[in-house]
Amino acid sequence: MTDTPTAPATVETTIHDVGDILGAKFGPSDWRAIPQEDIDLYAQLSGDDNPIHVDAERAAQSPYGGRIAHGMLTLSMIVPHLRQIYRVTGTRTGIVYGFNKIRFPQPVPSGARIRVSGEVVGVTDLGDGWQVELALVWEVEGAVKPAVVAELVLRHYR
Repeated sequence: MTDTPTAPATVETTIHDVGDILGAKFGPSDWRAIPQEDIDLYAQLSGDDNPIHVDAERAAQSPYGGRIAHGMLTLSMIVPHLRQIYRVTGTRTGIVYGFNKIRFPQPVPSGARIRVSGEVVGVTDLGDGWQVELALVWEVEGAVKPAVVAELVLRHYR
């Protein structure tokens, strides 16, 4: 028997059928690396130049043993992952409305790869669209604990 890769589970629906996706599970997305170049750029743009992110020598002396990605950088990488595994078509527009919860249980070492899985845990009809809550988990390749656990709130407008 060969190990054949399978496509990730996806949630694909139209704006008219969003109410039917409650409980749907999706993912995982493809793995995506977070190279040191991205970490350095994020540090520059955000002003968060904590040595655990950008200074190899000082980070090596930290409890992490090397440079790690910013939690907020890891969180912000949700868009390319979701594009693979979650889609609502026929919308006028869609927005990230916010987050209900965010936790960073595991650091992401510089150069490590992450991927995302999730479940639709809330769907609310807004009249002119839908609010959808996604319980998401960002895995770090080879790690026991996830890098991020968060509940993302999206709005899809008719």
